Amino acid sequence: MKAGRLAAMALLVAGLSACASGPVRRVSEPTARVQQLTVQPDGGWSAQLRIENFSSIPMRFDEVDVALAVDGRAAGRLTARPALTVGPESADIVTATLAPSVEAKLAIADALAGGRSVDYTLEGTVRATPDEGRQRTFDIRRSSALSPAPGLPGVLR
Repeated sequence: MKAGRLAAMALLVAGLSACASGPVRRVSEPTARVQQLTVQPDGGWSAQLRIENFSSIPMRFDEVDVALAVDGRAAGRLTARPALTVGPESADIVTATLAPSVEAKLAIADALAGGRSVDYTLEGTVRATPDEGRQRTFDIRRSSALSPAPGLPGVLR
């Protein structure tokens, strides 16, 4: 009987100890990807970058600086200083503009005219500050593809 009481007390103490530690504060590397690329009337591009926070705590995204390549051709740099707080395990959109290289313009124009997808690569950094932490710089390297959006001329998603 005494052993049963001792076991019950040990379980109670262990249970209370687990409650005292609080939720886990995990900081994971964020990522960025192009959600939408729009060709502007002046030939420039507007890119909606999806910033994804995989951390268990909110993070404030202070700067995005990535090189964009389209179909293997350097297009230019996308930079933004959004000062945007993204909740834990969430995402938000940042818009950046770009005056693309001639080669990249031709690759996008060809993809739009042919109704085909085009590969892209983002490479650079994101500076973010975890909730109640210090600012950190995260390396970004992302490869994916964009396809023409039906019914939206000049738009790839």
